[in-house]
Amino acid sequence: MSARDEILAGVRRSLGAAPGDDVRRAAVKARIASAPAGLRPARGQGDPGARVQRFMEEAQRVNATVERVASLKDVPQAAARYLRERNLAARLRVGDDARLSALAWGGTQIAMSTGASVGDDPNAISFAESGVAETGTLVFVSGAHNPTTLNFLPDNHIAVLRAADLEADYEAVWERLRARFGKGVLPRTVNFVTGPSRSADIEQKLLLGAHGPRSLHIIIVDA
Repeated sequence: MSARDEILAGVRRSLGAAPGDDVRRAAVKARIASAPAGLRPARGQGDPGARVQRFMEEAQRVNATVERVASLKDVPQAAARYLRERNLAARLRVGDDARLSALAWGGTQIAMSTGASVGDDPNAISFAESGVAETGTLVFVSGAHNPTTLNFLPDNHIAVLRAADLEADYEAVWERLRARFGKGVLPRTVNFVTGPSRSADIEQKLLLGAHGPRSLHIIIVDA
């Protein structure tokens, strides 16, 4: 018997379950199939305007910066302004997301490069799949359109989030993902990002950029 089998056998014994307990197996399959929602905190609920306001407050609470623009066409200038005001290199790494590649980046001084990051990019921009108003969290799904490396390797990350894609809580996000990709079929990676990377492991001193970007700027698109 392997170590895994011994552990599972111990769990079964503590539960008083037999290895071939068909009733318990059926109960587990039914729960997985129904995907019941858990408890939903009130803090993220409300109309769309209230959710956006809550998201902004929570994101700023964890050291992210946030701005709102009227439409997607305003994103290039917003990104350029963010880089310029912080004296950051006018360079951006972007994935193959059609929504971003279709924008008028030529109207800015930003040098754009496409594809996954290998760790030498100062800045990156990617499109968030959704957001969680409850905690100011961004949700990214992996793929060539928005490579996961863009979320973690560059020093500065700019995230674009449509206000219409913002959900109240985590349960609603998982419902959205199941509806889009199909039940039981998800992207290779789903990342939940709350603010820039930070750690206080050493002498309880907060250090930004410990495990990823040291700054996170969120552009919320209203239309």
